[in-house]
Amino acid sequence: MNIPTLKDTFDLDLFFNLTPDLVCIAGYDGFFKKINAAVSKTLEYTDEELMGRLISSFVHEDDRAITAKTRNQIIIRDNKPLIDFENRYITKSGKIVWLAWTSIPIESDQLVFAIAKNITARKKLEEQKRIADILSKSALKNKLATSETEEQYSMADQLWLSKFEVLVRKYATGFDLNILMLSNELALSERQLFRRIKTIMGVTPNQYIRIIRLQLAAEAIESGKFRTVAEISYAAGFETPGYFSKLFKEIYDVNVKELL
Repeated sequence: MNIPTLKDTFDLDLFFNLTPDLVCIAGYDGFFKKINAAVSKTLEYTDEELMGRLISSFVHEDDRAITAKTRNQIIIRDNKPLIDFENRYITKSGKIVWLAWTSIPIESDQLVFAIAKNITARKKLEEQKRIADILSKSALKNKLATSETEEQYSMADQLWLSKFEVLVRKYATGFDLNILMLSNELALSERQLFRRIKTIMGVTPNQYIRIIRLQLAAEAIESGKFRTVAEISYAAGFETPGYFSKLFKEIYDVNVKELL
């Protein structure tokens, strides 16, 4: 009597490729050995490109040191599973992607099995909430209200905020962007739009637009395509470079000129 094997009853390769999480097998030499479709889709490189370069070359420059240190800990010193390690990767088109990794080293084969969740949307919401707290001057109140559990947003709220953000980014460089325009695009009254954003983010729609524009400015600086404060200001939709510089300093605690 033949006993069915796992391979007979379940196609592991099919599962490997269809799972929406990023799944990979990496060697102790620092190269990918096998990746699923989600890895190439998320990072925008072909399998050949991803497997032909050191994994560290895809990691955000500011996260390479801590990533290397953590990698050395799990494969050299501790040889124990790594849970929920977060770092940033840069896609082929230059976008930043946040990933949360769980990795298991297999010393006998000199391999690391890893799975990662794309937490970029969550990180963006956390950053937007941080800026919202500063703009609304309610950071202390919100900190006390959420001291034990991180504030959670429903999927519907996240999708709606994402739709709102797409619209703001679409019209960001136009100084005539206004709430009425956005309300019409979203098929809501101005009052409904105000209440929904206030309920979710704790700020007014105009403040939330400033949050998105500040993130646009940060992305513009990161791209290295702009050379002056005025260029960054106008690219993000701020009419006055002076006001933009003051707001940027308040939010990020750094003079924007120092980043150019």
